[in-house]
Order: sequence, then C-alpha cells, then structure tokens
Amino acid sequence: MLVNMSELLLDAQNGGYAVGSFSVSNMEMVLGIIKAAEETKSPIILQIAEVRLNHSPLEIIGPLMVAAAENAGVPVAVHFDHGKTLEKIEQALDIGFTSVMLDGSHLPFEENIALTRKASEYAADYGADTEGEIGCVGGSEDGSEDIAINCTKPEQAAEFAKRTDVQALAVAIGNAHGNYKDEPKLRFDILEKIRDTVDVPLVLHGGTGICAQDFRRCIELGICKINIATATFDAVQNSVKTAYAENRIKGYYDLQTAEVEGAYRNALKHIEIFGCAGKA
Repeated sequence: MLVNMSELLLDAQNGGYAVGSFSVSNMEMVLGIIKAAEETKSPIILQIAEVRLNHSPLEIIGPLMVAAAENAGVPVAVHFDHGKTLEKIEQALDIGFTSVMLDGSHLPFEENIALTRKASEYAADYGADTEGEIGCVGGSEDGSEDIAINCTKPEQAAEFAKRTDVQALAVAIGNAHGNYKDEPKLRFDILEKIRDTVDVPLVLHGGTGICAQDFRRCIELGICKINIATATFDAVQNSVKTAYAENRIKGYYDLQTAEVEGAYRNALKHIEIFGCAGKA
C-alpha cells in the first residue's frame, strides 16, 4: 500500500520507534525489502538518491518502486533521497514518489532554506512530503567524497523546519554516509536539544555501522526515520559472494535469489533494531 512518508513518521514519533528507509538500486533489492516488511508487518520506506541514477535511471527504477509499494501488504512510502536538483525532484514526483528530499546542507543557511522551501512547494502541489537537511552529514552517498561532519546547530533547526515547511528534518550529530573508518561517536546531547526545539519527525542518515544500542538511543531522543544504504548494498554483494563460494549458483535465477536474500536479511535485522515490526 503506497502511503505518504509523514503518515509513517508521525505514527513512529507517537509510538517511540523508527521506520527504516532502505536504499535500492534494482528489483531484487526491492523484492527482498518488501518481503521482510510483509513478514514482520512493518511499515517501510523505499528510497533512491539522485547520485545513484547513473546506474539506476529514475524513469526505470522509479515506477518499479512505486508499483512495489502499491502492491505491498504493508504501508510503504517511496522517497527520493538527497535530491540535488529541482528538475529531478519534479521528475520523481511525476512518477509517483510520495516524498522528496532536497539536500541543501552544503549551502549557506539562507540558501538552504530558499531551495528547500521551493522543493516543499513542488511536493505540496503533488500532495507529497518533503525532507530537508541542516548540518552536514559526513561522507557522501556514493563514497566519492570525504565530506566533513558539521553538526546541526539546535538553535537553527526549529527556524529551518518552520520556514521550509518540511515534514521531516535530517540532522547531523556525528553520523556519516558509507562505512565508518572508526567507531562513530554520536552527539546525543545535540540530538536531545534538537528534539526539544523541533516538532517535525527527525531523520538519521548514515545508518550503516551504527550499533544497535546507539540506534535505540537515537530513537529515544526523537529519530523517527533511519536511512540504510551501504549496509544493503554490502549485504547483497556478500550474499552473492557466499552463494558462489558454496556453489549454490547454477544459473541466473540462483544469482537473483541470492540478491533478494541479501536485501531481505539486512532489512530483517534493521527492522528488529528499529522497533517497527508489527506496527503496520
């Protein structure tokens, strides 16, 4: 069942759990994640970032994601993650995505507000939701950049959310995209201050490599949406490697099965940690 992101996140905010937002790049990942969500009766979000579109064109992967959500037995939002251009955001909305993110975190504060506000206006015309980001999450979605972490300033977070009219706000508290080089040291003190000043549901990017205990602490302090990308890609790759090593791949469909299994197992693990099982 295709739903808006805000519907899922407001329920999570009231229920004290988080919804997993899983990045996908092909049909097999979509199938595995939906399978895990249906088995656990968990709401989920399927997402793809603009930087991934060279490998998974939006006009092809987007309709697949929307169709999978429409046919799922649990509530599924379809999200365009880390949008860099209004052109691609509008394309995602045309395809039927129910939420979009404008990533203006690299811009000066006022410019970030202006661009995110414009994305919110686009989304509102489609009855869709918008996610913004303030502060700078480290790394980059595709690992091509080593962006430094710039933690969100709590005093700016409430102003940003109010002036941009976003339904979700991604914050930087020491988290980073990709695989962490060292154990992440999250700033729970900053997160707590943001939670106390911002009404909209909060989002944690860079979920790969954060331990279960830290995930749960983040959820206690207001995180309602957690992005999982690299962990999914790694799980799929490792599942295929293991299947080859165990001589279980005799043809293409065995390869496909191994990919689905990797995405499925990874989603199951995170759904359990996030506390969203049984919340559909």
